[in-house]
Amino acid sequence: MNDTVALSPADMIARARARVPRAIDKPLSERLRPWAIATAIFALFIACCIDLDLGPDVLANGIGKLGGILAAMWPPSAGGQWSRLLLAIAQTLGLAVLGTLLGILGALPLGLLGARNLVSNAAIHFIVRRMMDVFRGIPALVWALILVAAFGLGPLPGVLALAFADIPRLGKLFAEAIESVDRRQRESLQATGASGSLVIRFGMLPQVLPVCLSQCLYYLEQNFRAAAVVGVVGAGGIGFELNERIRIFAFDEVALITILYIVIVGLLDEVSQRLRARLI
Repeated sequence: MNDTVALSPADMIARARARVPRAIDKPLSERLRPWAIATAIFALFIACCIDLDLGPDVLANGIGKLGGILAAMWPPSAGGQWSRLLLAIAQTLGLAVLGTLLGILGALPLGLLGARNLVSNAAIHFIVRRMMDVFRGIPALVWALILVAAFGLGPLPGVLALAFADIPRLGKLFAEAIESVDRRQRESLQATGASGSLVIRFGMLPQVLPVCLSQCLYYLEQNFRAAAVVGVVGAGGIGFELNERIRIFAFDEVALITILYIVIVGLLDEVSQRLRARLI
């Protein structure tokens, strides 16, 4: 029976140093690197605060004003304009629905042209995909500012802004959904002599449709939120009403509008989640 020899701490360190010397005796540069990175990040943070004038006095002043605004919000009030506010909520929902619908209609051809398993022409595929990548970077608010300047105030620029923002994003999602279909189902239909339209109708659409509908419902939720933002710049809906109340410092009405909007968003999210659960 072999006797185990107890090693002293010095012997254990010596053996460890012999096996993995860099783990025991790290170079000075490696030991200082985490501290150097942390110092650089902290210095960058301080520089950003100085550049943006985010001093303690500015923050304290802003927090004080925010407290005054929150106090002025209570109790919430409709200002005797319930009908106008409910109409604005309905208009906002209409903006979201129409914008999403137009976005879907515009995204469908882009999704078909952007799918490699449908369009084998590399040039067409590249142009469509890059075009969607470029326009996906433009948010709905920027579209709203441009379209309000072109069409004037009202819901039309809001609908178009939401649609233009959705078309490249939904087009990319549609293309990826089409590319992910099981090709065996298509090949089996092609083996029977089915035409291209029948292959798409029975071989691809049943696989793609639930996913695409789920994505459309999700974008409908997002567009209802975005509709309030584009309304602030004059595109109609509850955002326009909210901006008007803020301008006249009617913060009690601002509170009520915010509460109404949160409730409607919650209800819409719940309905959308239930529908998406049935589709997937």
